[in-house]
Amino acid sequence: MTAETVRVTPEWLELREPADASARSVELVEILRTQLPSGRRAVIHDLGCGTGSMTRWLAPLLPDAQHWVLHDRDADLLEHVTVEIPNRPDVTFTTRRSDITHLATAGIEDASLLTASALLDMFNRAELDRFVRGCAAAHCPALITLSVTGRVECAPHDPLDSAIQDAFNAHQRREVDGQRLLGPDAVALAAETFETLGFHVRLAPSPWHLDADHADLTSAWLDGWVAAAIEQKPDLATVAVEYVRRRAAEGETGRLVVTVQHDDLLVIPR
Repeated sequence: MTAETVRVTPEWLELREPADASARSVELVEILRTQLPSGRRAVIHDLGCGTGSMTRWLAPLLPDAQHWVLHDRDADLLEHVTVEIPNRPDVTFTTRRSDITHLATAGIEDASLLTASALLDMFNRAELDRFVRGCAAAHCPALITLSVTGRVECAPHDPLDSAIQDAFNAHQRREVDGQRLLGPDAVALAAETFETLGFHVRLAPSPWHLDADHADLTSAWLDGWVAAAIEQKPDLATVAVEYVRRRAAEGETGRLVVTVQHDDLLVIPR
């Protein structure tokens, strides 16, 4: 097993979309609704859009007309973008291929709102600083959802849970091209930086709750979680294979329940 099994594909994004939609904080959206322009079209830039799941989730929760600009650097993902909001002809969208790790204010100067999802933990510190400062320069609210926190709870408990979690978190903090990734530290650092730049910051938990109704997602997540742990700590390989077999058997009988913790972040200019 290798961590390559969890690279972002349209199939993986489709598999996780229902769990993402259930996890994101509606409480933060209620606050956000009060910050958007009333009675006129909002322009929303979704940064690292994948296939458009954030738009499909958030657009129906916002009251007025919206135009979404969906950014991603992966041309294959952009080709799979679909946005159809039932009974909402006032929601339109365009796609834009761009590298959000070098966010240019000139590309988002018309934004009423910035959004992103499952993104921050993939940044190194320099990329996070550029991203946050680019968002801040737009001087509008930003809703950034589903940032991993490094905490996973599995039931029933297994003696290897902690070792796999620790190795996975170390993998998320690994060094790539001379820069250390932030992994589960990213959301707290982003919140701190936004506060320093003069934004109101709200955090809310957005956990995945995976049970027998999410068998395919749980299986795919488990394979990727363990694969990354093995890549970081190869001496886990032998025991981890047995661990996956045990967990897969629990999943097949409906016994396995997994909670993967995330945080959602809403920032609003002062």
